[in-house]
Amino acid sequence: MNAEDPAAGFVPAPGPVERLVLPGGPFVRVDTHVRQGDVIPPRYDSLLAKLVVWAPRRDEAIARMHRALDEFEVSGPGIKTTRTFLAEVLSHPRFRAAEHFTSLVDDLLSGKA
Repeated sequence: MNAEDPAAGFVPAPGPVERLVLPGGPFVRVDTHVRQGDVIPPRYDSLLAKLVVWAPRRDEAIARMHRALDEFEVSGPGIKTTRTFLAEVLSHPRFRAAEHFTSLVDDLLSGKA
């Protein structure tokens, strides 16, 4: 999860973190340094957190990641995140079928996917 605006070419979207809700549950891990009240600076790595899930099957892992992304909330003035974009990638038929390539991101942004 990055503090970036995918609609604007993934430019950093810094600001004060007024609300932070981290996902949880079995086989969900969040690695982060961010706490509510922190300020995401404009000239630093925009990585907010690494979100990792596990499940015995790909479709179950994708469903678990969707749930975790739905639960994940980072908000404050100026902050935009890659959360919605990541959910779009997970929902794409090529990704779900494991037939995706690195070009999927560009395809989604350009409307070709």
